[in-house]
Amino acid sequence: MRRYRIALIVSGALLACFGAFRLLTKMDHPDLVALVVWLAVAVVLHDLVIAPATVGTGVLLTRVPPRARRYVQAALIAGAMVTVIAIPLIAREGTQPSVKATLQRNYVANLALLLGLVIAVAVILYLTRAWRPSHKTHPPGQPDDN
Repeated sequence: MRRYRIALIVSGALLACFGAFRLLTKMDHPDLVALVVWLAVAVVLHDLVIAPATVGTGVLLTRVPPRARRYVQAALIAGAMVTVIAIPLIAREGTQPSVKATLQRNYVANLALLLGLVIAVAVILYLTRAWRPSHKTHPPGQPDDN
């Protein structure tokens, strides 16, 4: 197992060095500066916005009843994934000629529709689970807890 880990570490380091070499030798200077700025902004955005929002959402989820929490978590994860895909499309809407039909859609309305669908599915799944009878077995003569 130890040799396997060492091989992974060495191969990862070699690939990272190769990638850095290719960036430094094949990219123009302005593009390389733009890449460094983009990476720095991504780190700051993650550390100052995304990570605190995730922690705050986790804290708020502790107030959701445990029975419903899994459905709220699943809806938040699915909604976040859909939103992450839609944000670049919304930002670039209207920037391309009309012959490129991909960016001519109403992505804000489509995102709202998809988020509504995610919420509806989560609510339906929760309600079907809540209305399903409990599978707890009770010994004869023992009253039910409900």
